[in-house]
Amino acid sequence: MVPTLPAVARPTVVLDCDPGHDDAVAMLVAAHRAELVGVTTVSGNAPLELTTRNALLTCQIAGLEVPVHAGADRPLVEVRHHGTEIHGRSGLDGPVLPTLRREPDGHDAVGFLIDASRRFAGLWIVAVGPLTNVALALRADPALATRLAGISIMGGGIAGGNRTAAAEFNVWADPEAAAVVFGAGVPLLMSGLDVTNQFTVDDGTVADLRALHNVVGDFVADLFDHYCGAMSQRLGRRVAALHDPCAVLSLTDPELFEHEDLHVVVELTGTHTRGMTLADRRRLLDGPPPNAKVMTAIDRDRAMRMVVDACGARR
Repeated sequence: MVPTLPAVARPTVVLDCDPGHDDAVAMLVAAHRAELVGVTTVSGNAPLELTTRNALLTCQIAGLEVPVHAGADRPLVEVRHHGTEIHGRSGLDGPVLPTLRREPDGHDAVGFLIDASRRFAGLWIVAVGPLTNVALALRADPALATRLAGISIMGGGIAGGNRTAAAEFNVWADPEAAAVVFGAGVPLLMSGLDVTNQFTVDDGTVADLRALHNVVGDFVADLFDHYCGAMSQRLGRRVAALHDPCAVLSLTDPELFEHEDLHVVVELTGTHTRGMTLADRRRLLDGPPPNAKVMTAIDRDRAMRMVVDACGARR
């Protein structure tokens, strides 16, 4: 059975991310609905130097006083891939970004994750990029798996992928790291494409954010304006899935979600399926036990109100 998750009103969280438009919003939601004690960055939507800069810029714009530690600049095995076609060359195309006034607090995300797990009882890692940092931390300190309350990820999908027909980007970008995490025996929440594709933003969302009349609302509105425009080139309409905040909200506000307890593995060798998250739904008495709570549905309107509220709570 999947371990029972503790009821925590405001869980203590380190956000591992690769900003990225939706990562930046996940940072804001985590700061609003959890005790955000740190941010770690990884190569993914953009190269590490840009994802780190983007995390620092998001903190600066929103007035978030949390440490930011840079991490892995490449996957465990896979060559580096980035999401330029969606997130632009900067990783945060759309807004006019201010001059960065902050420096990273460190360049050892793995060490920070391990140290945070010792300093904060009941720590959750919310991982919304490739899982390289998390896998390296689990390898470096096998006892980490026993100290964490759990890991909530945005990644994978039961019904298919977005980077390939089978694989979602975060898992596809470092499938070996994802396999380590799914096999670690840690309580695991999986917000994959099955649920995140239901959590969409459009021009109405942009208008709601501009109506906040604050710096963060305008920043996120500009992010979404670009994001919807980029997705319109693929979908033919101005709508975009807001993937990463789902991994925060599935932890902080689980009543918004429906889920299934499933056994999930990561395909590492298939010619057409490398990076696929394969979920066993056979319900066999002698089958493998569930290792993840897989989110399958979300109350989109209530969840989006929480995103807008998180932006309104900043300056």
